Amino acid sequence: MTSIEPSTAKRASERRAPHPLIGTVLSFDLTAEADELRREEPWLARGHNAKTLVKHPDFRVVLVALRRGARMKEHHTDQCVTMQTLSGRVRLHLRQETVDVLPGSLLALERTVPHEVEGIEDSVFLLSLGWSRE
Repeated sequence: MTSIEPSTAKRASERRAPHPLIGTVLSFDLTAEADELRREEPWLARGHNAKTLVKHPDFRVVLVALRRGARMKEHHTDQCVTMQTLSGRVRLHLRQETVDVLPGSLLALERTVPHEVEGIEDSVFLLSLGWSRE
């Protein structure tokens, strides 16, 4: 199983040019952002990379690039989450079923649902998460 080490993720994000995470209006070129993720060391070494695009007190948006065959080990969030595949094909392994999330698809998960994410093809997806103010 491929996973990203926290120290590696920190180094990649520290090398990135800073951008506003909060604001009245934020705009992103998702193609350019995904290309950048695929050039960074975590993608090359571990098979996946991520960048937080929006970080409001009650809401987050994260862009994730996942290489074919790479996996994000089973985890869950304490908040509701949606996953929208922009390119490629991603498979979610849930306890009771497996769901393929194809380009143009949106999947919503209630909070605390354990899941593992697998890249069936080189893929890019957006995660949107509600976020507790606590």
